Amino acid sequence: MASQESQGQTNPIFKDYLPGSSDNPQQNTPVEPTSLWKQTSHSHNLPPGLEYLNQLDQIIIHQQVELLEAILGTETSSKYEIKNHLGQRVYFAVEENGCFDRKLCSPIRSFTIRISDNVGREVIRVIRPLRCNSCCFPCFLQELEVQSPPGTIAGYVVQNWDPFLPKFTIQNQSKEDVLKIIGPYATCGCFDDVDFEVKTLNEMTTIGKISKYWSGFVNNVFTNTANFGIQVPVDLDVRIKAVMIGACFLIDLMFFENSLDGL
Repeated sequence: MASQESQGQTNPIFKDYLPGSSDNPQQNTPVEPTSLWKQTSHSHNLPPGLEYLNQLDQIIIHQQVELLEAILGTETSSKYEIKNHLGQRVYFAVEENGCFDRKLCSPIRSFTIRISDNVGREVIRVIRPLRCNSCCFPCFLQELEVQSPPGTIAGYVVQNWDPFLPKFTIQNQSKEDVLKIIGPYATCGCFDDVDFEVKTLNEMTTIGKISKYWSGFVNNVFTNTANFGIQVPVDLDVRIKAVMIGACFLIDLMFFENSLDGL
């Protein structure tokens, strides 16, 4: 009986094609599941404060210029405005860490970034421990945790070892792999934007990108100000959108913390 039922079932990961079908796919081509990253919750079940992300497919992150940092070259706690595509502020983010971390461990420093909505309510918390940033230490690469609401896991950003390309995996709250982020071989965007592509797990389909925008010669050479854009499907789970914001902060510190990043 079980064998008869199994004969009538098809593997959900692979499509079956009848002989003579007009389709001509590759044999055993895997079908990329989208249920892990598509929004399935109703708006009333979303984490408080993330309801607005449900309608966004583009997020702009603008780092505020610190006058003391620009004049003296000192490293201060970063502050960011998170906006929609119209330039309207949606959230405000503040980095928390010690002066010791910023001075001695700048690109790989640990931090907690608290993201609040326009009424001052903390809705997202991004936590990055002190870890390595070198392919020479593949067992202790970068990992970032995103909580929403604070205290509840929304997902993770995990750096993958690769000798040539920056690669990351986006995971959900259950540590299941959801999406991939793959950057370019050279991240020093000389007078141009730098794109990190958001891909499905098989790395065959690009569904979005995280872009470091070229801010002009003066900004890129004399300050550390960063302008990023996140483009994702509008039906991406809001928790994964929050994780994407965390991934943007991680990419900023790993690859663009140096004030000469634009050269």
